[in-house]
Order: sequence, then C-alpha cells, then structure tokens
Amino acid sequence: MLICASHERVIPRPATRFVIALVFGLALLTWVASLVVSRTTRDWFEKDVGMRAQLAVSGVRHGLLSHWKAEDGDDLHALLTELTRDERILAAAACGKDLSQLATTAEFPEQFGCRSIGVHVRQAAPSGLVFVPWKTVTSLPGGKVYVSAIPLLDQEEAVGFVVLVHDLSFIERREASVRWFLIVAFGFSATAAATITMFAARVSWHEWRGEIQRVLKGETPRPEFHPLLQDVLDLGERIAAERQADSERGVWTPQRLKQALNQYLRGERIIIVANREPYIHEHTPGGGVTILHPASGLVTALEPVMRACSGVWIAHGSGSADRETADAQGHVSVPPGEASYVIRRVWLSDEDVRGYYYGFANEGLWPLCHIADTRPVFRSEDWKHYQAVNQTFADAVAEEVDIEDPIVLVQDYHFALAPRLIRERLPRATVISFWHIPWPNPDRFGICPWRHELLEGLLGSSIVGFQTRFDCSNFIDAVDRYLESRIDRAQQAVVQQGRTTLVRPYPISTEWPVRWLETAPSVSACRAGIFAELGLPADALLGVGVDRLDYTKGLEERLLAVERLLERFPALCGRFTFAQLAAPSRTEIDRYRQLNDNVERVAARINERFGRGTYRPIVLLREHYEPPAVFTYYRAADLCYVSSLHDGMNLVAKEFVAARDDERGVLVLSQFAGAARELTEALIVNPYDVDEAAAALAVALEMPPDEQRARMRSMRAYLSEFNVYRWAGKMLVDAGRLRDRERLIGRLTHMERAT
Repeated sequence: MLICASHERVIPRPATRFVIALVFGLALLTWVASLVVSRTTRDWFEKDVGMRAQLAVSGVRHGLLSHWKAEDGDDLHALLTELTRDERILAAAACGKDLSQLATTAEFPEQFGCRSIGVHVRQAAPSGLVFVPWKTVTSLPGGKVYVSAIPLLDQEEAVGFVVLVHDLSFIERREASVRWFLIVAFGFSATAAATITMFAARVSWHEWRGEIQRVLKGETPRPEFHPLLQDVLDLGERIAAERQADSERGVWTPQRLKQALNQYLRGERIIIVANREPYIHEHTPGGGVTILHPASGLVTALEPVMRACSGVWIAHGSGSADRETADAQGHVSVPPGEASYVIRRVWLSDEDVRGYYYGFANEGLWPLCHIADTRPVFRSEDWKHYQAVNQTFADAVAEEVDIEDPIVLVQDYHFALAPRLIRERLPRATVISFWHIPWPNPDRFGICPWRHELLEGLLGSSIVGFQTRFDCSNFIDAVDRYLESRIDRAQQAVVQQGRTTLVRPYPISTEWPVRWLETAPSVSACRAGIFAELGLPADALLGVGVDRLDYTKGLEERLLAVERLLERFPALCGRFTFAQLAAPSRTEIDRYRQLNDNVERVAARINERFGRGTYRPIVLLREHYEPPAVFTYYRAADLCYVSSLHDGMNLVAKEFVAARDDERGVLVLSQFAGAARELTEALIVNPYDVDEAAAALAVALEMPPDEQRARMRSMRAYLSEFNVYRWAGKMLVDAGRLRDRERLIGRLTHMERAT
C-alpha cells in the first residue's frame, strides 16, 4: 500500500469508538452464547426424545406381546400406527428375534429396516444372543430424525425390538427462537449499556468542565478535584511558558542555541565523545594534505552544533595525516580558517580498532540493534578491546574538562560503557548519552553476553536519549528485565542505587538553513552539471540514493525496485537513470565486502538487461563524496529514494528536503526509517515490497509540480522548526536544568549536614 500524506483519514471520536467496540463485543458475545445455548438445548432435546421413546414402547408393551406371540401382523400394524399418532414420531416398525420385519407403518424409511438396525441391536453374550437399546441421529430429505431401537422383553427374554423414527425439526425451530431471543436481548442490552455509558460520560464531562470553569473564574473547586486540577493547571502553565518562549525567540538557529547555552549553561564548553571525527586529514598522492568529511549521519548532525556552541570533540584520529596536523595533546582547531571548536584526537592501535570498532561495535552491537539478515557476533577478545577503548575515552574526557560538573555528550553505540566510567572520574558531571541507532526489544537484546554491563554503563548517564519513544520503551523494558532497579514509567526514568537516569526521545535532524547551500549553484546549474557528468540528455529523469554501503540501507532492494519500475513502465527505459552514491564502509568485515559484491552484481545485471548504447539505468558511484557534491546531486534529482530496512532516523531523507529550496523533487521513503514518522508528506513505502516501491517511483516521476511543491513546502516547514539546533537545544537545556537541580540538592544536603 502506497501511503500518501495528502490522503486524509477519518478518525472516529472517542465516544463513537467506544460504542462501536461495545456493539462489536456484544455481537461477538451473542454469537458465542448462541452456539453454547444451541448445543446445550440440542443435547437436552435429544435426551428428552429418547426418554419419550422408552415411555411410548412401555405403554403398548402388553398389547405388542400378545399380538407378537400370535404373529398377528394386522394388529401389530394397528398398534404401531397408534404410536405414530404422536406428532413427533414419524414411523415405527416391529422386528422379530430373527430380524424379520413383522409390521411397519406406511411411511417407514427402508434404510432403517430390521436387518440394517439389527447389526447394531443384536449382540453376543455368554447366555446367547441378546438385544440392546440403540439410537442415532441422521438426516432425511425432510430434515433430521432421531432413530431408536428398543428391545421388547417377555419375562426378561428379548422377543424382538421396536424401531421408532422421531422428527427433530421442532428442535431447529426452538433453536431459531432462542437465537432470535438472544439477539434481541443482547441488542437491547447493548443499546441500554451504550446509552447509559454515554449519558454518564456526558454528565461527568459536564461536571468536570464546570469545575475547570470555576477554577478559571477564581472560584474554589470541590476538594476531590483539587489534585487533578492542580496537575492540569501546572501543565497548562508549562505549555504556555514554552509556547511564549518559542514565539518570542522564533525558530531555533545557531544564535538561539548560543543564547540558550548562555542562559542554562552560562556559556560553558560542551564535551562530545564520538568515534568519528568531523574533519579527517589525509595525505594526497602528491605529498600534500587534504581534509575530508566522513559519510556519517552523526557527524552531519553534531558538527553544526559544535560550530554554534564551541567545545571539545573527542574522537578517534583515523586519518593518515591526523598526527602531524595535531599538537602534542592531539588537539586541532576546526573548521579550518574558522576555529569554532577543538578536536581532541585519541590514538588507537590496529588491534583496538579491529576489536572495539570492527568487532564488538559493528559485528556485534550493530546487527543486534538492527532488524537485518546478519547474525550478531560476540567475541571475548573484542569485548576486552571495547572495555579498554571506552576507558581511554573516559580518561580523555577527564583530561579535557575544566570544571567539576561539566556537560558531556556521549554519542552512539561505540561508547555504552563510557557514561559510568566518566561518572566514576567526575561524579558531578551531567552526562547525556544519545543512541543514534534503534534499541532492540528485551528478547533480542538478551542475545548479548554482556547485556548487564552495557545497561549499567548507559545508566551512568543523567539522560539517555533515543530517536523515538519506541526505542525508549524498549530500553526501559530491557532494564526492567535484566537489572535490579526501580522503573518510574510515569517520568520515563530508571532509579538505580539512588541515582535517577531520565530516558527521553530526541529525534535528530539536520541543520537549517544548510550552510552548503550558501555556495551551491542554482538547481538548473546543478542539474546541467550532473547531467553532463553522467552523459544524460536534457529530458532525462534522474533518481538518486546516498548511503554508506551498509546492509541496513536496503541497497539491493532499491536496485530491484528500479528494475521492476522499468519492467512495468517500458517507456522509462532510456529515459530514467538512478544514480547511487555509495561510500565504501567497514570493508574489514566480510558481510560488507559481500554486500559490495552483491550490489555490483545486481547493478551490472540490470544495466545489461535494460541498457542500450550509452544508456545505463543504474549508475553506481562507489566512492566518498564531500557534502557540496552530495547536495549537488540532491538538487539535480527528480526523486530521492531512501530504502532503509531498519534505521534510527536517516538524515539523507532530511538533507534531500533541506536541499530543495526550489520546492521540487519527490522523496520516496522507507516506512522503517525513523524519518518516516516526521516526513509524512513523502511517499512512504515498504522496501521489501518491490512492486509497491516501483509503483511509488512511478508516482514520483509523474507527480505534477503543484503537488511536489505542496509536499516539499510542508516538509521544509517542519525541518525549519525541528532542526538540529532544536534537537541539541532541547537536550542541552534539559541537561542544564537537571544540573541546576542537582546543584541545589547538593547545597541543601551540605547545609543539612552543617546544621
């Protein structure tokens, strides 16, 4: 199903939903009750018919025996006919000891003849052959009948048996009557219950609204309403204060972020701990040094924040020229020529990188946290390196701080142990851990052999942040499952050994406005340049994807969707080209090398199948592109397809929207990316459903400019407000408030001890 934001969904009111649920529940209850009653009454009626048969035969027993001995068929027939005067006995037959048929009524069914029934009635016994009672229920053209065979005894010796055929149609009539009675009764009950409930809800709401109006008028409400109304008033005041502050300050910008930091943090430096550094110095073949920006969503989000608020970014120095461009302490000021903040480079051995980064972090935690087709691998040796590197970074934090209670932002799954290690060195530090990738459910997280240590490490934080509320819930459930702690679900907090850790969703975003657009060519110039670079005609249609080569990004599924698009819409062959910018990633890991080969093979097959002349439907660009070049592709494309199979957020989707200041282009977005919860005007698809994804690509290519503009304008308005500065601001303001509260508690405790 293709989900388009322009399609409105009618949502029933709560009262209507309640009534619908009540009626449905009562209807289901009626159906179940009808089945139970029907089965019970049928059993009762069948037992009643059996008893009536015994009584009927007993009533004419003496007459039957007298004529039986005389073998008077006419008189037997008359007695049997008398039996059938009962409206529920359809036919009767008298059967001799030798199973001969002595007499029957006029309409006795042939299939119930004496010899057919005798197989069931006559049985062997030590004293010879005997007759036993027998019964069955079967269907005739006129309906169901109850057939009973009753032995006829003369001084305890069986002389034969009587077969009676009973009409059971009255049972079905009575069942129908009972069923209708139940429907009417339950229907009346449902109507009465719904009416009473709605009336009670209306009365309660009217009373509740009246009490609120009394409060707003300055009057005193009834005592039982005091606690609840006070909570409502407090919430209203907080919301009003936040709205007023937002309206006064406007959209979050670098300037507003600085103001917030000056207000809540008094302009202090921020310490960021991250594996990836925002600027990498690399040697060039000519003997010079060049600066690269890594293909990392984390860097994309955090680097503008550091430019705005300054501080120290502690990261692994991985560039070939990193050592010679840093001072003796590993410091280098960035950005080049601006020097807004400092990178503190930490040097790791090759063994550390293999064990901590490639091993435990990316062969263990990465597949553990993503629902993908790769099994997590956990090795004891990798765990030792992970512990050692986390300790090294915690020590680096302690060396960089200049106050007793700094604010430290620990980034991502590479440093799950660091928060507790930092707190051991800096007990008064306010530590925020932000987990950029999804957090698995407790059962999946339990796969990790060191799950307790990871949770305890993260709970050293003052705040643990995630992309979505769902991830927050999974984390709290994991703590509840595996650690001794108190969970405060109302406050979304974990209390362990007297320390409280808040768990909060902070959906990450991109900068606004994007600085790369300041020097970017116009959209028409970008389009002309990229088309010339790829050898495309002026009327070509261009799709673009931008990703690291990672199995969670759905690259193979993306190319298969393009193939299916060309199959279903042959007119696009020769006109539509999809350019995939795929930066190599984690090539030390077998699964990533396998992915690289698979993507290359799929692209080659599609190009061979649909290419002709110089036309190639898939352009696979497996190299690193700097942000200006990436944004050029964004601005040149007709559509961008983000096909994540599981993603915390995915900033490519937001970057594409931010790049389109011309309000053109269409975003096709996987429902499994966190961004799909925010960019609802994109074409949301299931990337595993190749047909659905291909259909969305076709819709994107045919979408009228007015609709493109409306969708893009809405998404851009959202990103302008919920940008990376707001993400950082909300997180840092929460940290500042939390630190102020802890400082106050510390002063009060000190005063109490002094007195």
